[in-house]
Amino acid sequence: MHITQFELEFKQVKTPETALPVVIVAAGKSSRMKGIDKQLTELLGMPVLARTLRAFEQNPLISEIVVVTREEKVQSVYELAKKYSVAKLSSVVLGGECREESVKNGLLKLSDKYEKALVHDGARPLVSSTVISRVALSLLEEDCVVCGVKVKDTIKKINAEGAVEQTLNRDELIAVQTPQGVNIESFLSFAKDKPLESFTDDAALLEAAGISVKTVEGDMKNIKITTPEDMLLAEIYLGEEY
Repeated sequence: MHITQFELEFKQVKTPETALPVVIVAAGKSSRMKGIDKQLTELLGMPVLARTLRAFEQNPLISEIVVVTREEKVQSVYELAKKYSVAKLSSVVLGGECREESVKNGLLKLSDKYEKALVHDGARPLVSSTVISRVALSLLEEDCVVCGVKVKDTIKKINAEGAVEQTLNRDELIAVQTPQGVNIESFLSFAKDKPLESFTDDAALLEAAGISVKTVEGDMKNIKITTPEDMLLAEIYLGEEY
């Protein structure tokens, strides 16, 4: 569904022919934020989602932005785009019952001219231009790309009773972040008959379909705002930049 009650009057943005679109997923319920809408909460004077939008607006390898959100926030997204001059915003669409349904809705809105797209969490406002570019450039050669950072802690696999079954080799593990890059046709094809609620990230769907997933370096500061404590950490990281 394409919501059209707001008209944006922004200048046309020139981007390279190889530039890619991004679907920004902002359809969550913020259930762990103690009643606060994390997407619209101000982070050092700018809403979280606005910071996320600006990160992709300012990267020349991004051609177009589609935001997936809840119906009651559609107007707010358009208002943020206007206030913070997000000229690359092309559409705001409604989310689904789970994350990957929301991603699917966003990808379906993209023009047929695109073969691949990035997908990013609206609640990751500290994503750097460097990380965005790493994923975008790698995606030109691959069908699925994720960014991530090496884990610092020892990770143990446990059973349903909480007993340790295995200690995993942390040198072989990464904590996956977004943006992630996907082949649009492949994602939509495999999303048709899969239980989408069972997938916790976008690459997992293509991984389950046998498609190779390329990894690139992420950034420890590229955190996802999930709890009030994450807001405090994000403020610290932003404060280091000023």
